[in-house]
Amino acid sequence: MTDLPFGFSSGDDDPDRAKNRPGGDSSGAQGFDPQSFDAAALGQMLTQFGQMLTNMGQTGGAGPVNYDLAKQIARQQLGASVPPVSAGAQQAVADATHLVDVWLDGATTLPAGSGPAVAWTPVDWIERTLDTWRRLCDPVAQQIAGLWTANLPAEAKDFAGPMIGMIGQMGGMAFGSQLGQALGQLAQEVLTSTDIGLPLGPTGTSALLPNTIGEFAKGLEQPEREVLVFLAAREAAHQRLFQHVPWLRRRLLDTVEEYARGIEMDLSGIERAAQGLDPTALMDPTKLEEILAQGALEPHTTPEQQAALERLETLLALIEGWVETVVTSALGERLPGVSAMSETLRRRRAGGGPAEQTFATLVGLELRPRKLREAATLWQRLTDETDIERRDGVWSHPDLLPDSADLDTPDGFVTQVGSNSELDDPIAALEQTEARERAEREAATDSATDDDRPADS
Repeated sequence: MTDLPFGFSSGDDDPDRAKNRPGGDSSGAQGFDPQSFDAAALGQMLTQFGQMLTNMGQTGGAGPVNYDLAKQIARQQLGASVPPVSAGAQQAVADATHLVDVWLDGATTLPAGSGPAVAWTPVDWIERTLDTWRRLCDPVAQQIAGLWTANLPAEAKDFAGPMIGMIGQMGGMAFGSQLGQALGQLAQEVLTSTDIGLPLGPTGTSALLPNTIGEFAKGLEQPEREVLVFLAAREAAHQRLFQHVPWLRRRLLDTVEEYARGIEMDLSGIERAAQGLDPTALMDPTKLEEILAQGALEPHTTPEQQAALERLETLLALIEGWVETVVTSALGERLPGVSAMSETLRRRRAGGGPAEQTFATLVGLELRPRKLREAATLWQRLTDETDIERRDGVWSHPDLLPDSADLDTPDGFVTQVGSNSELDDPIAALEQTEARERAEREAATDSATDDDRPADS
């Protein structure tokens, strides 16, 4: 007689002994077969489990995404040694930002950003943008947290036993591993803190990555100095917009969050994956990560999500189109290669890359300004047919922005802006409209109250 742990057998082939097992026969059980384990496999499994517990303790396993692990993996992707930004490169970034701010003053009514201009390494980018990624990734991770334990087959739950409570932490590690791999790749390619259209860095900080910009410039037929000035102008224009349009940053991130929170998962994918899952894989976060990457969690796009996605794409296109228009106006006669570099960045965004993969996997959407050309055309027409005051005044309130239909057919919107005297003081006009609507609601309430009173006898 052998003393094996509960739930395991010696793996003998005696059919009579198999028949005597509760619910057993010589053909074996359906689903998870305990006979598939041997002592060597158990030892390896326990070793992996011990390593996992050690990693949990070292990386802080709480929460839907293990961000400590994500940061660790992202930094590992960069290699053991990341060259620091040289003093000369730091000075070049500061000088370029100061120069373009002077040029931008003549191209927009929005003043220069009040924060510093800094030079980041890829490691700096990971460290300084992680808080924003947390806000973007948590909603979808929370959406599926706990689904594994709810949809595991009974034999897997019995095997897991007291370890069920750890599966949430393992899911957090799986998400953290995916995020870390994506951020590690993205950190080697981003050029500025706003390179993917979102304000990922700290508020008010204009940041460029000179080492990455140097690599990017090698593929262009432009001097590296001019490429740096061009990208500094784009970063400075983004910062003016995000700092001096106070509702914009929050609206942009809220729209991404709104989309993610509305994701509805197809649980059949989880059930299919769980039914064929060796329960020992529950102790291996990389197995969960592999199943997630294979599409076990299939999101359904609801009408509300589709509307949020359209708002996000339109808002991204308006931001990128405005930045392109302003930068071209400010630098067009000073840097001959502005148009060519703008087209290069436009194609770079349209082609996707690590940012697209990150959002498609972890947030469930593609982060692309699909109507960038249309938005740039609209902003340029507003500049030509009205003036920069009226053009920039459109940012005064979200209700004044053009929608997706306006990007397709801009004539009506451009005419409206040109003839709308309210844009001379849009905030005052909106306050008057709100006051009038509030007075109308109060009058309607008073009227309804009077109608409910009993008539005098």
